[in-house]
Parts: sequence; C-alpha cells; structure tokens
Amino acid sequence: MPSISADSVDLLLESFNSKVKNVIDDIAPVKVKTNKPPSQIPSEMLSDSKCNEFASFFSEKINDIRKVITTSLGKIIEKVVFNQLNNYLNSNGYQDNFQSGFRPHHSTETALVRIINDICLYSDSGKISVLVLLDLSAAFDTVNHNILLERLENWVGLSGMALSWFRSYLEGRGYYVSIGEHQSKWTSMTCGVPQGSILAPLLFSLYMLPLSQIMRKNQIAYHSYADDTQIYLALSPNDYSPIDSLCQCIDEINSWMCQNFLQLNMEKTEVIAFGSKEEVLKVNAYLDSRGQTTKNQVRNLGVILESDLSFSSHVKAVTKSAYYHLKNIARIRCFVSSQDLEKLVHAFITSRVE
Repeated sequence: MPSISADSVDLLLESFNSKVKNVIDDIAPVKVKTNKPPSQIPSEMLSDSKCNEFASFFSEKINDIRKVITTSLGKIIEKVVFNQLNNYLNSNGYQDNFQSGFRPHHSTETALVRIINDICLYSDSGKISVLVLLDLSAAFDTVNHNILLERLENWVGLSGMALSWFRSYLEGRGYYVSIGEHQSKWTSMTCGVPQGSILAPLLFSLYMLPLSQIMRKNQIAYHSYADDTQIYLALSPNDYSPIDSLCQCIDEINSWMCQNFLQLNMEKTEVIAFGSKEEVLKVNAYLDSRGQTTKNQVRNLGVILESDLSFSSHVKAVTKSAYYHLKNIARIRCFVSSQDLEKLVHAFITSRVE
C-alpha cells in the first residue's frame, strides 16, 4: 500500500474537537507528521491497564485519559489505515462485488434492490425463486486472527510493514471481568475483531472472501451485507434439480464455516419460495423432503418478504410503527418547539417510510 501522507492525517485531525487535537499534537508532534507509518500498534492502545503510565502527563489537560489514547488517537490511526486499505482494495479489485456492507455507495438498499429485482425478473419469466437467509452466530467475535492474517497476505497481497502492522493490531489484546472490587485474571484473545473499531467490518468482509467461491462453484446467486448472506436461485416448473445443488451448497457453506471458526445457525436460517401459490406449495414440499423447512414470510435486512411479493405485511408493519410514534409525538407537542417536533417526525417516522 502507498505511504500515508501528512495531509491525509491533518484532514482527519480537523474533524476532532480542538481540545483533543491539542492533546494529540502534544503526544506525537513528530510521529503523526511522518510519511512512514510505524509497523506496530503501541501496546498502550491494546490494554486498559497501560493507561496509568500516561495519567500524570495528561492529568491537567483532560480527565478521561483512556478516551484520549484508545478513542481519539486510536480512531485517527484506524481511520487512516482504513482509507489506505480501502483504496488499495478498490484499485486492485479485491473487494467482493456482491458485498454491500460498510462500503461507499453501498447499503442494505443495494443488497435488497438486487435480490428483489432478480426475483421479480425470475417471476416475470415464469420461474420460481428460492431464497435462503443464512444466519451466523456471533460472527465478529469468532474471527480467527491467524486465518485473518493469512487472508490479508494470500488473498489481498499485503506483506512487509503493512502485514506487520495488522499483526500488531490484532495480537496482544486481552480482557478481564471486573465486578465491584473483584477482578478476574487477564486473558489473551486469539479471535474476534475489536468491537466498535473502524477496521472491524472491513476485516470481517476480507475474512469471508473465500465463501463466494462456494456459491460460484454450485452456480448459486448470492449477495451479502456484512455477516448477513442471502443465496438464491431460479427453478423452472416441475424441474427441482437445482434444489439439490442449493442443499449441497448449504452443506459446503456449513463445513467451510466450521473450518474457519464460524457457526452457521441452522435453526435461524430461513428459506422461502416465490412464485404462484400452486408452484410454491410443490417447491416447499420438495424442500421439506430435503430437510429445509420453508416459510411463507421472512424478514430480510429489515424488509418483510412474502411468497407472493405483495409487501402487504411490510406496509402494515411500517404503518403501525409510524402511527405509534406519531401518537407519542402528539402527546408532547405542547411542550416541544416546532423545530424539535420536526426532528422527531423525521427521526421516527419519515426515516421508516423512506
């Protein structure tokens, strides 16, 4: 990846509170400006207990020392690395084209539009569609560090200082449980991406890169949003042989998940067929015979889908929620200004309708 410029860091610093920025300038007036980033994450950013070493230095400038080190400086470093890595991935085509999670110009809408559009096209051509919503259990918490580093090296092409930086970023982390005055032993973490970090979603998407090969090998269409993966296919009437490929694909996905320390929750994985009522009943019966329990209604990325694609249940749910919040806002309209009422309407009603 290209070196980090001082200008890019300055732009990020401008977004921070001036008081915090002054503290950061005092911490690292030289390191922040250098064009050659360090190959290791300072250990002070990986452990809460290390913050005491800096307490005397910052005591007069800010009270929450941990917030300065782990939040302010840490977020700046993460944001710079995120921008560099994201630009590198996009310029070299390493990102999965059918991953809409945490990418510029992508969202749950892009994932839903593509899936629903494909299903509608299948229906217009007289075919039946089968959609499987895969459910992963605590996906971000079970990412194996060694496997992730292997992805970065062999799938993405990172090496040298860049790879060493990510190794330092992942390793050396730990946790403990504190209740009152009692505290458990410090335990090192060998899996999981840091919760709430800027890099975590991008690293998880890179961890999942090999999964797409399974769908392509079985000729199954797919689209993902972070850890929510949807796989689907089209069937011609009375030709259910593609369902066998779908079931095989699910088995291979489950095996891949186990090998990569991820867990596919089969009980929460949902299957639904789209098409005419008569054909859907036949497809459901065949899916049931293959051990795949079907539903007539599922929720996918916040949208309720029905077998007939009428969206009537989703419209009712949105209407019910909007009316509930509108009624609550009406109760306090005498105590709130018009501007604040408008903000509440946009936050609780307009956002859901749009």
